[in-house]
Amino acid sequence: MLNKIILAIFLFIFNSPVEAQENEPFIGMFEYKISARDTSQQEMLSTFPMLVYTNDTITRTENFTNQLGVQVSIHHMVLNKSYLLLETAQGKFAIKTDLNDKKIDTVLSQYTFKKKWFKRKIMGIKANRIIASHPNFEEPIEFLYLKKVSSKYNDVFDEVPGLLVRYSIATVDGVLNYEMIRMNEYSPNRGLFGIPSDFNKVSFDEFIVIVTSQNNQKVIEGGE
Repeated sequence: MLNKIILAIFLFIFNSPVEAQENEPFIGMFEYKISARDTSQQEMLSTFPMLVYTNDTITRTENFTNQLGVQVSIHHMVLNKSYLLLETAQGKFAIKTDLNDKKIDTVLSQYTFKKKWFKRKIMGIKANRIIASHPNFEEPIEFLYLKKVSSKYNDVFDEVPGLLVRYSIATVDGVLNYEMIRMNEYSPNRGLFGIPSDFNKVSFDEFIVIVTSQNNQKVIEGGE
């Protein structure tokens, strides 16, 4: 279980928005559909949603999986601070993530990009095209992005100059496809962007110590 939690944390860090170029401001919500690219894996890995709420200063990203339930990331784009909210058997934690630490970006650094002419429609909107290559891709994959909307709301790749609406990420479980299926401009509830008072703010290292020590204690008690 601990390994799954740690994996979930790193997946969130990889996908946590970091501040990028300024384009048109957006306030509202994006919904993405996440699915396995490999057809053989689609039977094992069900499709699940990712929701991104933003007030143009803070983003709240929610991932839903059958294995780990809801995972929430809160990112203040101006202060460049980010917290991963996790509810575990050991308690509720707001884990501070270091967005300036590039040592974990080894997987992302293997991508190369090549812009393409002409546009392609998605959700009835014309999107720009860019071809991405990665050692884990069987062949280059076409990404789509909205050039007029800032990438900061879901900034996975610095090389893409706009909000990604269709892209793929190589993970330890295979290649995952992300596709935006809804874009709703409105004013989200302010409560979405705060850290709940019953969550304990800790660093990643502190979280590992807490979870490991409590798991070890259970093992000791179980052996008595």
